[in-house]
Amino acid sequence: MNTENIDQKILALMESNPHMTDAEIARSLGLDENAIRQRIDFLCDTREKILIVDEEIDASTALRLALESEGYNVIEALDGYEGIRKAKSENPDVILLDIMMPGMDGFEACQLLKADPALKHIPIIMLTAKGEVDDKVEGLELGADDYVTKPFNLKELKARIRMVLRRGAV
Repeated sequence: MNTENIDQKILALMESNPHMTDAEIARSLGLDENAIRQRIDFLCDTREKILIVDEEIDASTALRLALESEGYNVIEALDGYEGIRKAKSENPDVILLDIMMPGMDGFEACQLLKADPALKHIPIIMLTAKGEVDDKVEGLELGADDYVTKPFNLKELKARIRMVLRRGAV
Protein backbone atom coordinates (compact mmCIF):
# COMPACT_ATOMS: atom_id res chain seq x y z
CA MET A 1 0.00 0.00 0.00
CA ASN A 2 1.54 3.36 -1.01
CA THR A 3 1.54 6.45 1.22
CA GLU A 4 -1.22 8.15 -0.77
CA ASN A 5 -3.57 5.20 -0.20
CA ILE A 6 -2.59 5.05 3.47
CA ASP A 7 -3.24 8.77 3.86
CA GLN A 8 -6.68 8.44 2.25
CA LYS A 9 -7.58 5.53 4.53
CA ILE A 10 -6.35 7.39 7.63
CA LEU A 11 -8.42 10.45 6.69
CA ALA A 12 -11.49 8.32 6.01
CA LEU A 13 -11.17 6.61 9.41
CA MET A 14 -10.65 9.93 11.20
CA GLU A 15 -13.65 11.40 9.41
CA SER A 16 -15.90 8.51 10.34
CA ASN A 17 -14.69 8.49 13.94
CA PRO A 18 -12.94 11.73 15.02
CA HIS A 19 -12.10 10.25 18.45
CA MET A 20 -10.25 7.24 17.03
CA THR A 21 -6.73 6.92 18.50
CA ASP A 22 -3.52 6.34 16.52
CA ALA A 23 -3.38 2.81 17.94
CA GLU A 24 -6.94 2.07 16.76
CA ILE A 25 -6.18 3.43 13.29
CA ALA A 26 -3.00 1.31 13.16
CA ARG A 27 -4.89 -1.84 14.17
CA SER A 28 -7.65 -1.12 11.68
CA LEU A 29 -5.14 -0.75 8.83
CA GLY A 30 -2.80 -3.48 10.02
CA LEU A 31 0.12 -1.04 10.25
CA ASP A 32 2.66 0.05 12.85
CA GLU A 33 1.41 2.75 15.22
CA ASN A 34 4.59 4.83 14.75
CA ALA A 35 4.10 4.79 10.98
CA ILE A 36 0.51 5.97 11.44
CA ARG A 37 1.63 8.74 13.80
CA GLN A 38 4.22 9.91 11.22
CA ARG A 39 1.61 10.01 8.46
CA ILE A 40 -0.82 11.94 10.68
CA ASP A 41 1.95 14.43 11.55
CA PHE A 42 2.69 14.76 7.84
CA LEU A 43 -0.97 15.39 7.05
CA CYS A 44 -1.24 18.01 9.80
CA ASP A 45 1.86 19.99 8.75
CA THR A 46 0.63 23.07 6.88
CA ARG A 47 4.04 24.73 6.38
CA GLU A 48 5.23 25.28 2.82
CA LYS A 49 7.44 22.35 1.87
CA ILE A 50 10.75 22.60 0.04
CA LEU A 51 12.54 19.60 -1.43
CA ILE A 52 16.31 20.04 -1.80
CA VAL A 53 17.87 17.59 -4.27
CA ASP A 54 21.65 17.79 -3.94
CA GLU A 55 24.35 15.18 -3.30
CA GLU A 56 26.52 17.65 -1.35
CA ILE A 57 25.35 16.84 2.19
CA ASP A 58 27.14 19.75 3.90
CA ALA A 59 25.69 22.36 1.54
CA SER A 60 22.25 20.76 1.66
CA THR A 61 22.25 20.64 5.46
CA ALA A 62 23.28 24.31 5.77
CA LEU A 63 20.57 25.33 3.32
CA ARG A 64 17.98 23.15 5.10
CA LEU A 65 18.77 24.81 8.45
CA ALA A 66 18.54 28.30 6.92
CA LEU A 67 15.19 27.54 5.30
CA GLU A 68 13.78 25.83 8.40
CA SER A 69 14.64 28.95 10.38
CA GLU A 70 12.29 30.78 7.96
CA GLY A 71 9.48 28.37 8.85
CA TYR A 72 9.67 26.05 5.85
CA ASN A 73 9.30 22.28 6.09
CA VAL A 74 12.43 21.03 4.32
CA ILE A 75 13.09 17.54 3.01
CA GLU A 76 16.23 16.35 1.27
CA ALA A 77 17.22 13.90 -1.45
CA LEU A 78 20.74 12.96 -2.52
CA ASP A 79 20.16 12.29 -6.23
CA GLY A 80 17.63 12.64 -9.02
CA TYR A 81 16.04 9.24 -8.44
CA GLU A 82 15.44 9.91 -4.76
CA GLY A 83 14.28 13.43 -5.62
CA ILE A 84 11.57 12.13 -7.92
CA ARG A 85 10.46 9.52 -5.34
CA LYS A 86 10.25 12.16 -2.62
CA ALA A 87 8.45 14.61 -4.92
CA LYS A 88 5.79 11.93 -5.46
CA SER A 89 5.45 10.98 -1.79
CA GLU A 90 5.91 14.39 -0.15
CA ASN A 91 4.27 16.73 -2.71
CA PRO A 92 6.59 19.71 -2.08
CA ASP A 93 5.62 23.28 -2.86
CA VAL A 94 8.98 23.97 -4.53
CA ILE A 95 12.03 21.90 -5.53
CA LEU A 96 15.62 23.15 -5.35
CA LEU A 97 17.44 20.95 -7.84
CA ASP A 98 21.19 20.61 -8.34
CA ILE A 99 22.39 19.63 -11.82
CA MET A 100 25.60 17.74 -11.20
CA MET A 101 24.61 14.55 -9.38
CA PRO A 102 25.54 10.90 -9.79
CA GLY A 103 23.09 8.57 -11.52
CA MET A 104 20.42 10.95 -12.77
CA ASP A 105 21.51 14.55 -13.21
CA GLY A 106 19.30 17.55 -12.50
CA PHE A 107 18.47 18.14 -16.16
CA GLU A 108 17.02 14.64 -16.52
CA ALA A 109 15.23 14.88 -13.16
CA CYS A 110 13.70 18.23 -14.17
CA GLN A 111 12.52 16.79 -17.47
CA LEU A 112 10.91 13.77 -15.76
CA LEU A 113 9.28 15.91 -13.05
CA LYS A 114 7.78 18.28 -15.63
CA ALA A 115 6.57 15.35 -17.77
CA ASP A 116 4.62 13.81 -14.86
CA PRO A 117 1.05 15.21 -14.75
CA ALA A 118 0.97 14.84 -10.94
CA LEU A 119 4.24 16.76 -10.45
CA LYS A 120 4.52 19.24 -13.32
CA HIS A 121 2.86 22.02 -11.31
CA ILE A 122 5.69 22.05 -8.73
CA PRO A 123 8.06 24.98 -9.33
CA ILE A 124 11.70 24.00 -9.80
CA ILE A 125 14.65 26.24 -9.05
CA MET A 126 17.89 24.89 -10.48
CA LEU A 127 20.56 25.53 -7.85
CA THR A 128 23.94 24.66 -9.30
CA ALA A 129 27.57 25.54 -9.90
CA LYS A 130 26.98 25.23 -13.67
CA GLY A 131 26.73 28.90 -14.60
CA GLU A 132 27.28 28.84 -18.35
CA VAL A 133 24.57 30.46 -20.44
CA ASP A 134 23.93 27.19 -22.32
CA ASP A 135 23.33 25.37 -19.01
CA LYS A 136 20.90 28.06 -17.84
CA VAL A 137 19.02 27.97 -21.16
CA GLU A 138 18.83 24.16 -21.08
CA GLY A 139 17.47 24.15 -17.52
CA LEU A 140 14.84 26.76 -18.32
CA GLU A 141 13.85 25.05 -21.57
CA LEU A 142 13.38 21.76 -19.68
CA GLY A 143 10.83 23.49 -17.45
CA ALA A 144 12.78 24.97 -14.54
CA ASP A 145 11.09 28.09 -13.18
CA ASP A 146 14.32 29.77 -12.11
CA TYR A 147 18.08 29.18 -12.17
CA VAL A 148 20.49 30.20 -9.39
CA THR A 149 24.23 29.61 -9.56
CA LYS A 150 26.44 28.53 -6.66
CA PRO A 151 27.80 30.16 -4.66
CA PHE A 152 24.55 32.00 -4.12
CA ASN A 153 23.39 34.78 -1.85
CA LEU A 154 21.01 33.24 0.71
CA LYS A 155 18.88 36.39 0.89
CA GLU A 156 18.41 36.34 -2.89
CA LEU A 157 17.59 32.61 -2.92
CA LYS A 158 14.94 33.09 -0.23
CA ALA A 159 13.42 35.92 -2.30
CA ARG A 160 13.35 33.69 -5.39
CA ILE A 161 11.68 30.90 -3.39
CA ARG A 162 9.01 33.33 -2.17
CA MET A 163 8.54 34.55 -5.76
CA VAL A 164 7.88 31.07 -7.22
CA LEU A 165 5.61 30.23 -4.29
CA ARG A 166 3.59 33.43 -4.90
CA ARG A 167 3.34 32.58 -8.61
CA GLY A 168 2.04 29.12 -7.71
CA ALA A 169 -0.56 30.55 -5.34
CA VAL A 170 -2.12 32.70 -8.08
